[in-house]
Amino acid sequence: MRYLSANDIKTFFSMRNAIDADTEALSLYSSGRADIPLRTNINIPEYNGQSLYMPGYVSGADPSLGVKIVSVYPDNIDKKLPSVPATMITLDAQTGIVNAILDGTYLTQLRTGAVQGAATELLSNENSKTALLIGTGGQGMAQLEAMLTVRNLDKVFVSDLDMDRAKKFCETATLNFSEVFSTIFEPVANPNSVVSEVDIITSVTTSKRPTFDGTLVKQGVHVNGVGAYTPEMCEIPVELLKQANHIVFDTMDGVLSEAGDIIQPLKRGDISKQEISGELGQVINQNIAGRSSEKDITFFKTVGTAALDVVVADRIVKKAEEMKIGMEL
Repeated sequence: MRYLSANDIKTFFSMRNAIDADTEALSLYSSGRADIPLRTNINIPEYNGQSLYMPGYVSGADPSLGVKIVSVYPDNIDKKLPSVPATMITLDAQTGIVNAILDGTYLTQLRTGAVQGAATELLSNENSKTALLIGTGGQGMAQLEAMLTVRNLDKVFVSDLDMDRAKKFCETATLNFSEVFSTIFEPVANPNSVVSEVDIITSVTTSKRPTFDGTLVKQGVHVNGVGAYTPEMCEIPVELLKQANHIVFDTMDGVLSEAGDIIQPLKRGDISKQEISGELGQVINQNIAGRSSEKDITFFKTVGTAALDVVVADRIVKKAEEMKIGMEL
C-alpha cells in the first residue's frame, strides 16, 4: 500500500493531468459507467462532529474504485488541528484490495479546480483573454490554475469580500505562476466594475446571494458556478441564467438536489428544466452541443461527485507506482 501526501502529488501530477482525468470521469459518468451511492453522513454529537463517507466505482477500460472520508469538526481549531480533515482511500478494482491512501484535502482542491478547467476548455471561447475569479478561499488557487491551464489569459481580476485578502492572493498567484504563465493578476474591490469586460467568470464562494450583477455580462462570456453546494447558497444571479444559451452541469442529480443556484430559480419559475442543456459528460461524448457561436453565453455548475475523486485518485496512484513516489507501507 502506498501513502501519498499533498507534496508528493504536486511533484508529478499536474493540473493538466487532473483536467484530463476529470474529463474522462465525466464522460464515463454520463455514459452510465459509474456507480455512486448516496453519501453516508454520521453525526458525532459528543464531539460536535460529523463524518462523511463518499464511495464510488467507475468502470471502463481502466476501472477506478475508492472512498473519500471527510470529517467536519469545527472545534478542532482549538486543538490546532484541521477542522475539515479529508482522506482518500483507493482500491484495486480487480482484487478489492486497498492499494493507497491519499491526502483528501488536496485531492478535492485539485479535482474541483480541474472540473472547472474541463468546462472552461469545452465551453468558453478559445480566444478568451480576460477572466474574473470571485472568492479566494481554499479552492481559489486551484480554480485559478485551471483557468490558466486551458486558456492563454492576459489578465485575471480577483475579487474577495476582504480586499487585503484579494491583494495577498494576487501576490501569491504571481509567485506561484509567473514562471509558467505571463498573466497579470489584479485585485478589484467590486467585481461589477469588471464584469462587463471579462471573457470568463468563476465564482467559488459560499454566498447566499449573487456575487455579481448578471445584467452586466457581455455576449460570449462563460461563467462557472463552483462554490454554492447547498440549497440555501446561491452565488449565481438569475439574470445570467435567463440569458444563458447553454446551461451545463457536472451531474444532473447532484446539482438539482444540492445547488441553490439552480434549485431556487427553478422553484420560483424563473427558469425551467427544459432550459437545462444537460451534463458536461454529454458534451464530451458529443451527445449534446456545447458552445455553437462566439456570442453564446454559457454556464457551468458543479457540486462534485465521487466519480471525480475515484478516477483522479486512481490515475494519481498508478502514476506514483510507475515513478516509485510516495511511502510504501
